Amino acid sequence: MSTNVRTLLRRREAAEALALSERTVQSIPVDLLPVVRIGRAVRYRAVDLERLAERLAVGEVTIGPVNG
Repeated sequence: MSTNVRTLLRRREAAEALALSERTVQSIPVDLLPVVRIGRAVRYRAVDLERLAERLAVGEVTIGPVNG
């Protein structure tokens, strides 16, 4: 298995990539945005961020509170 470590992003980097707050990224359910845990560290795979962004763009999923 060949994994480029640079594809693992910290929460701050993931938040910047998605243009969201770190708190919002942290609250995204793992079924929408899986995490990689290395000890106590939490990392996000770039490919998972891209998939989530695509799903958000087409309205397939939403995150955060929905005001009715």
